[in-house]
Amino acid sequence: MENQDNHSKLKAIIGILAVLLIGSLIYIFKLTSDAKTLQTTVTTVKSEKESVLKDLADLKTTYDAAIAENTSMSDELIAERDKVVKLMAQLKASKGDNASLLKYRTQYKALEQKMQNLMQEVEVLKKQNQTLTTNLDSTKVVLEDNKKYNQVLVGQNEDLAKKVELGSKLSITNLKTASYKVRSSGKQIVTDKASRTDMLKINFTVAENKIAKSGDKTYYVQVIDSKNNVLGDKATISFGETSLTYSFTTTVKYENKTVEVSEQLPGKDFAKGTYFVNVFDKGELVSKSSFSLR
Repeated sequence: MENQDNHSKLKAIIGILAVLLIGSLIYIFKLTSDAKTLQTTVTTVKSEKESVLKDLADLKTTYDAAIAENTSMSDELIAERDKVVKLMAQLKASKGDNASLLKYRTQYKALEQKMQNLMQEVEVLKKQNQTLTTNLDSTKVVLEDNKKYNQVLVGQNEDLAKKVELGSKLSITNLKTASYKVRSSGKQIVTDKASRTDMLKINFTVAENKIAKSGDKTYYVQVIDSKNNVLGDKATISFGETSLTYSFTTTVKYENKTVEVSEQLPGKDFAKGTYFVNVFDKGELVSKSSFSLR
């Protein structure tokens, strides 16, 4: 009887121990399962955090490249990039729980959408700038061509003006000087002796020129004897920095037709030797000749 009671007690103890063992096994299994779940959760959270950080870093790189192009939107792009940098700093400092990661992922999506919109605007601006640059280049080419053409025209006009100026100048031809003895009766007798000469007659022709300016034309005639003396009036006139001592002046009424000019220069005690006759149009020598008295 006693043995039977002991046997029953032993069975009861074994049953209790079995229950405790089963309970312990279930508890250990649960702990192990929870630990695996926690580790998986931590790994997932860490992976998600790194993923968001990488996405934000890519976003920053895109902004850096766009800012480097120095468009008119640079200020706005810099402001958005700074938001990305700030969010990356906050994410790195966070504990990285699911709730905060969801918040950062949401903020990233908003920044990404903003970036896409800005990039579209940048592309539009780049195309507009390319078109403008092309138009400016074309305009520059046209302006350069026009400039070269105008320079050619200016050169041609200057050449033409010079040719017209040269062509409009009057030519003095047939400059001749004769010496005369004038009798009391007024009769003029040609002589080449200095002792008999008391008058010089100077003749020249103003040639016809259709493009010259018509009107009164004054010429300055200079006669220099063999002793280098200027005969006649010996008057001096200045033309800019040039001065001229002349014997007499003659004024011609010019009407674009040939004009014959004849002037007399009276004198006495003419020296023997060679004489020089110069005709000036203001300060410019336009004709010259010489003659001799013996």
